[in-house]
Amino acid sequence: MRRSFALLLALWLCIGIAHSVLADEAEESDETIKTVSFHHEFQTNLGEKELPDPLPRYTYNSGLNFEYPDAVRGIYLTGHSAGNSRLEKLIDYVNETELNAMVIDIKEDNGYISYKFPEESPYYDASKNFMSDPQAVLERLEEEQIYPIARVVVFKDTHLAHEKPEWSFKENGKVWENGKGEAFVNPFIKDVWEYNVEIAKEAAKLGFQEIQFDYVRFPEGFETRDEILDYSRGDYDDASLDNVKERVKAVTEFVAYAKEELEPYGVDVSVDIFGYSATIEEAPGIGQNFLQISDNVDVISSMIYPSHWGAGYFDIPNPDQEPYRLVDEYAKKENELLAQLEEGPTSRPWIQDFTASWLYPAGKTFTYGSKQVQDQIDALYDNGIYEYLIWDSGNSYTEGVDYDPSN
Repeated sequence: MRRSFALLLALWLCIGIAHSVLADEAEESDETIKTVSFHHEFQTNLGEKELPDPLPRYTYNSGLNFEYPDAVRGIYLTGHSAGNSRLEKLIDYVNETELNAMVIDIKEDNGYISYKFPEESPYYDASKNFMSDPQAVLERLEEEQIYPIARVVVFKDTHLAHEKPEWSFKENGKVWENGKGEAFVNPFIKDVWEYNVEIAKEAAKLGFQEIQFDYVRFPEGFETRDEILDYSRGDYDDASLDNVKERVKAVTEFVAYAKEELEPYGVDVSVDIFGYSATIEEAPGIGQNFLQISDNVDVISSMIYPSHWGAGYFDIPNPDQEPYRLVDEYAKKENELLAQLEEGPTSRPWIQDFTASWLYPAGKTFTYGSKQVQDQIDALYDNGIYEYLIWDSGNSYTEGVDYDPSN
């Protein structure tokens, strides 16, 4: 009834206005122009209002709430570990220690996505059922307030390379693979950028608070193959740049693109990077420039595992056996570099909780235990770096470590 009355009133007003206008038009016949007076009677409360610059963008809300910890101290989980009974054991471990975060594979090293996408999705064939219910995993982490980070492996992608050979590197007409049988997709191809960033967006929708991109690079040793392999340079076939600069430009611009695309999802963006990239101007083969990447991310995670440095690096005869000294030397170098940036990212290095048996002859392995893990953390803290991530591919972490020695 109330709605009908409102409609009748609106109709009556329109008729009245029309009559007024018609009357005015009739009176204009004697060349006397009269002003319609009803305009000044209906005034609004509009006024000038200063808008923010820039205008805020739409932000996706997953419905989950996580607080950023005092400092992120996290462990790595495969999709398998996150999707089976090991998750609860690792949650218990985190809760019993000063740890507070988990990095979970969403797209792993072979290019497979850790949970199943719908059949109509272009990602269906690349998706596996490692986590049958990723939403439940995120909700469980929300209950415990364990900070969730999604790891997305980008350019090392054997699955996609064989599905889309034109997006990869070829040798003698076949997809090129390294000595481990791994294939890479081409960082020069922007379709590859979009493919990975769209997967990252889906992780953000699930509720992950940060997207961590790994293998943001060309294959190791690419400088010896760049003129041998068959591949497209896309928009980066620039005669003014040498091959190294082309690769650095492509890798850096991918990171900037990913950061911009993910902004509406309210997530932080981080990149894993080789530790040695901080010790040279730019890594010639893989296309990583530490400062350029750091300038485009919220978090930089250098992989500084002592086992991954050659003998004599930082004048340390055997870095794997001197974890404190190795991390201490690296941290000093990184701090100097990041100080050059006006608004640098948070430093959150990857440290080692595994034994690198391949470095030693049979029977002479240097075993990593609580002391070696503690040495790395202590070295970071001594250099004012309070965030870190711990890597063990088997997701088995050492007992008896003080993960927050500041307390």
